[in-house]
Amino acid sequence: MAINDLSKDLAPITSSTMADVVEVKLREYLKKKSFLPGDALPKELELAEALGVSRNVLREALSRLRMLGMVETKKKRGMVLARPDILGTFERVLDPLIIDKDTLQDIFELRLVLEMGLADLIYIRKTDKDIAELENIAKKEVNHDNSFRIKNEIAFHGKLYEMSGNDTLKRFQIMLLPIFDYVVTLEKKPIMGKVNHMDLVQILKTGSKADFKKGMEAHLKPHFDRLK
Repeated sequence: MAINDLSKDLAPITSSTMADVVEVKLREYLKKKSFLPGDALPKELELAEALGVSRNVLREALSRLRMLGMVETKKKRGMVLARPDILGTFERVLDPLIIDKDTLQDIFELRLVLEMGLADLIYIRKTDKDIAELENIAKKEVNHDNSFRIKNEIAFHGKLYEMSGNDTLKRFQIMLLPIFDYVVTLEKKPIMGKVNHMDLVQILKTGSKADFKKGMEAHLKPHFDRLK
């Protein structure tokens, strides 16, 4: 086979750029020195001299850390270590229009697993007010079209995430709404679990955490059955 043909199919391996190396070195330095969010970083000139690179190379590496939300510039303080927005990048790309079907399915499965585990937090933090609001949502689920069903499904499960009291979980659930919508629209005919939303409300009122987990398993069973 001609070398020219191979070159077209196999791109030459290139070594890491200086900016790549500097980015890694900066990450290692931040961990080694146990920097915490809000801590000021050394000045650009000091970092460039210590690393033996130009300020342009250093700035490129720092810009990557900024894009990841790891560092930010504060007025009168310069660069500081930021509190990373761990879901920020995920939010920007989590769009059913640009994600392949296999990935959408994987993410929906992740949502199912998360909901199976909500009971542990809900039973620590649930209030009578929360249950009353959940019950009001469930009471509206009678003789409506599929679009209303999806809306109410989102409202009910969204309230469960809210009851967990975990901000990251709540934010993650909001991110997953388009995924949920996408999967539900693939159903030829809606199939309800043996345990409905009102049943789950009653379990929250009088049942145990173990009862709720079993109830959620029965409620989500049609979704799990489709995975087989």
